[in-house]
Amino acid sequence: MFRAALIAGSLAISGLLLPGAASAGDESGDSAAGAKPHLSAPDAAAFGKQIEQDLAAKGARVAIVFRTSRPHDKLPPGIAYTHGAFWVHSDITTNDGRTLQGYAVYNLYHGDGKTLPVSRSYLKQDFPLNFAIVSAEDDVGVIIPTPEMQRRLKALIGSPDYEHLHITDYSLVSNPLDAKYQNCVEFLLDVVASAAWETESYPQIKANLGKWFTPTTVKAGFLQRTLGPMADARLRTDDHPGPIRTATYESLSAFMLERGLASEAYVIKRNIP
Repeated sequence: MFRAALIAGSLAISGLLLPGAASAGDESGDSAAGAKPHLSAPDAAAFGKQIEQDLAAKGARVAIVFRTSRPHDKLPPGIAYTHGAFWVHSDITTNDGRTLQGYAVYNLYHGDGKTLPVSRSYLKQDFPLNFAIVSAEDDVGVIIPTPEMQRRLKALIGSPDYEHLHITDYSLVSNPLDAKYQNCVEFLLDVVASAAWETESYPQIKANLGKWFTPTTVKAGFLQRTLGPMADARLRTDDHPGPIRTATYESLSAFMLERGLASEAYVIKRNIP
C-alpha cells in the first residue's frame, strides 16, 4: 500500500510541479546555477520519480540522496557527488489544494551571490524534480538509515532543533570536525549525529564526531589552498589545521554503515529510454 500510494502521488506531484522547474538551478547548493542542464525538465521529472519509486519499494520514510552538479571526471579522486539532501516521505499539499503522498527534499543551499552572498547558506525544502534537474550525471548515491534512525530523523528534520544545527557561514570544503563553517554534507552529518546520539548540543556533536567520524581527504596543492579563496569566495580553508578534509557521500555512508546507523548504501542509475 505504501509503495502504490506513493507512486501514484509522485506521478501527480511531478506533473503539478513541472512548469516551475526551470528555475531550480538558481538555488543549487553546489553552484550549478547558470550551467547548461544535463536533463530536460521531463527527464528530470522521470528521474525524480524513479528515485521515489526505488525508495518507496524499500519502505524508506527517510533517505539521504546525493547528486553531482559536475561530471564525475571533473571531481577530485574518491568523491562522486557534490550535494546531498534528506528525502522525507510526507503529505504534500499541491497547488490546487489536494494532499498527496510523496517525498519532500530538505536541502542546505549556498547563496546565489545576489540576494545572499555565496559564502552564506540557507535551508530550503523542495521536491525530487528540483533535485534531479540540476544533476550533471545519470546517477545518484543513496543512504538508507536504519528504521530507528529513520524514526529519529523524521522527528528532527524541519524542527527548531534541526534549524539550530545550521551554520550559515559556508565553505565548499568545510571541516566537519570544526564548527566554523558548514556545507550541505556536513549539515547532513550533524543532523545524523544529533539523531544518533540524541543530543542537540553542537559542541557535544562535534566532540563525538571527532572520535568516531573519518572525513574524506581532498588533495590540494599549496597554490590551490592559498589562492583558492581569492578565486572563489566559497572556498575557505582556514578551518583546516592540516590537510583539507571534508564530509562526502563516501565518508558519511561509511560512518553510518560502520556505526549501525544505516542499513545500506547504493547507487541508482537513471533509466534511459
